[in-house]
Amino acid sequence: MCPEVFEEVTVNPDLADLYRDLHSHPELGFQETRTSNIVASRLSELGYEVTTGVGRTGVVGVLRNGDGPTALLRADMDALPVKEDTGLPYASTVTATDANGKLVPVDHACGHDLHTTCLLGAAEVLSADRASWAGTLLLVFQPAEELGAGAQAMVDDGLFQRFPVPDVVLGQHVAPLPAGKIAGHAGPSYAASDSLRVRLIGKGAHGSMPEASVDPVVLAAETVLRLQTIISREIPSTATAVLTVGSIHAGDAANVIPGEAELQLNIRSYDARVRERILSGVSRIVSGEAATAGSPEPPTITEIERFPIVVNDAEALSKTLSVFSAWLGAGNVLDPGAGSGSEDVGVLATSCGAPLAYWLLGGSDPSLFTTGDMTDPALLTVPSNHSPHYAPVIDPTLSIGVTALVAAARTWLPAA
Repeated sequence: MCPEVFEEVTVNPDLADLYRDLHSHPELGFQETRTSNIVASRLSELGYEVTTGVGRTGVVGVLRNGDGPTALLRADMDALPVKEDTGLPYASTVTATDANGKLVPVDHACGHDLHTTCLLGAAEVLSADRASWAGTLLLVFQPAEELGAGAQAMVDDGLFQRFPVPDVVLGQHVAPLPAGKIAGHAGPSYAASDSLRVRLIGKGAHGSMPEASVDPVVLAAETVLRLQTIISREIPSTATAVLTVGSIHAGDAANVIPGEAELQLNIRSYDARVRERILSGVSRIVSGEAATAGSPEPPTITEIERFPIVVNDAEALSKTLSVFSAWLGAGNVLDPGAGSGSEDVGVLATSCGAPLAYWLLGGSDPSLFTTGDMTDPALLTVPSNHSPHYAPVIDPTLSIGVTALVAAARTWLPAA
């Protein structure tokens, strides 16, 4: 009797040390040179065809194993400008200069170090046991997910012209669910995200002479309030969308009316038409408020970052999660519903026309949870991704993450 695709997976115990090393040496988006060198070296030792510098700092590994389909397995590598406060002995103390020239602390507060380690572990298992699958493995170690730019950078650098075109895109993201749980949602799964910078132009004056000014502070305040009506008055109540003004800045002194103000907005949506309506509303309101205030120059709206909606193919996800259910038990494979977080993994799938199966990997200490499902009250209190306190537990998260990727690859690349 042939073993199940999730059986006979031996995880290299040295992977835990690799994970700790990557965690201690995080790198910002498009700066992942050390990480990519480690990835490339390990893949080369395992017999993969390795190409570096794809999309600036991305790495692609190809392993051909006879006739059959091609499966793309993806892991992101970049870290966040966060000061780690986990208290772990391998906590990051790294600082780096970001794209704006600012010195910032750096932390793998989103778990991309774990993603990279898991995919390297899966690469080792699949290379060593080629009798358990057939076809082509396309391993993509992606930069700059946190910037919403890494996947597109790799596509623009010829990812699907230079390497085999996949029949499926597979990946996972560690999440603050109990370790031992996996979760996935079919259809629109992760929100589109648009971050915008709005520059409002006024006319500066002495604080005692507002009549000589076009006050950008008042203009900014009016704009912030009016923007909230897009969600409450222009979007159907059945649609899910969020518009947040996360930053507002104008002036540096109490008695000086400044010459301009800046807003930074973030928009989350799950439907392309809703997204376009929100963006159109932002442009209309910003321009209208500036005109009403008598701004001497029109405002500017600049895109800071953009993540498209991530859509899990229903059949592809079901095929993958059914294997996980057989392995872990149906009660340990959850449907988390659509998440408000954002990801750029969908760019890889849509760019090559392949179905996407992308799931969440539980990474939190199971002892902190009571019910262990999506209603567990601990979900409101355990540290989440992007928190300075966030770091997944290594055991059993690492071994489950490796096995999940191996099982998914074997499912989509069955042996003859």
